[in-house]
Amino acid sequence: MKIKNLLSAVLLLFFASYFAQNTIEVMSFNIRLGSVDDGENHWNIRKDKVKDLINYYEADFVGLQEAQRPQINYLLENNSLYSFLGKPRDDGENSEFSCIFYLKNKYKVLEQNTFWLSETPEKSTKSWDAAYPRIVTYALFENLKTKKKVWVFNTHFDHVGIVARQKSAEIILKKMKELQRKKNYPAILTGDFNSQKKDPWMQPLFENLQEASSNSLTKPYGGIATWNGFKFNEKPTEQIDFIFGSKNNTMVKKFRTITDFYDFKYPSDHLPIIAKIELK
Repeated sequence: MKIKNLLSAVLLLFFASYFAQNTIEVMSFNIRLGSVDDGENHWNIRKDKVKDLINYYEADFVGLQEAQRPQINYLLENNSLYSFLGKPRDDGENSEFSCIFYLKNKYKVLEQNTFWLSETPEKSTKSWDAAYPRIVTYALFENLKTKKKVWVFNTHFDHVGIVARQKSAEIILKKMKELQRKKNYPAILTGDFNSQKKDPWMQPLFENLQEASSNSLTKPYGGIATWNGFKFNEKPTEQIDFIFGSKNNTMVKKFRTITDFYDFKYPSDHLPIIAKIELK
C-alpha cells in the first residue's frame, strides 16, 4: 500500500509538472498612444503604472496595441525581463506598433513577420474603408527549457471600416491556417478588434478559434468589458479586446479582465486582459 501511495504521489507530481510546463499566460493591452494630449491621463503621467502592471503580471507574451516607439523604449528600459518584436504600421513619426513583448530568458524566436491588413499585405497600405493602415505581427516561439513551440499573433483592427474589419478577420484566419499547415503548433491571437462579440465580421474568428473569456474552464474574473475611455466613474460596457486560441491544441484554463487602478484612474483607456492557456 505504501508503494502504491508513493507511486501515485510521484505520478501526480509528474503530471502537475508537465501541465505547468505546457501552460502559458498571455496578455492583450491597448496602452493608448503617448503622442496625444490626454490631460490628467497623459502617457507621461501614467507610464509608470503601465510599466508596473506589465512587470507585475509577468505574462509570457504581451500583445500591445497603440504602442509608439518612445513608449516601447520606456517599457523595455524599465523591465529587463522582456524583449519585443514588430514593425510600425507606416513611416510616420508617431507610427503605432502592434508588437509582441516576450520573456527573453524563457523563449527564443524561430521566425517572425509583420503584414498589413490590406489587399497588398506585404507593404504599408490600407484598403477598403479603413481609416488607417492596420497590421498583424506574429512569431513562432520556442520555450528554451521544454522546446514547446507556439505561434503568437497580435493585431489592432480598424475603428471605422466595417468591410476592413471583415476582411481583416478573413486575412488573419487564412494566414494562421497557412502557417499551421506548414508547422502545426498551437496558435494564440491577441488584439484590440474594435468590435464586439455580436458583430457579424467577428463570427469567423469565434467559429474557427476559441475565444478565451467564453471558453475558460473557470469563471472569468473581473468582468468582461474592456473599453473604459478613461471614465473611472462609469462601468465599462463593451468588450472589444480579445484573446483567441487555436481550437484543437489549446485549452483556456483562466481568464481575467484586469481592473487595476491608481488615484481613481485607469492606466489606459482599455482594460488589459490576461489568459492562462494550456498548450496541448
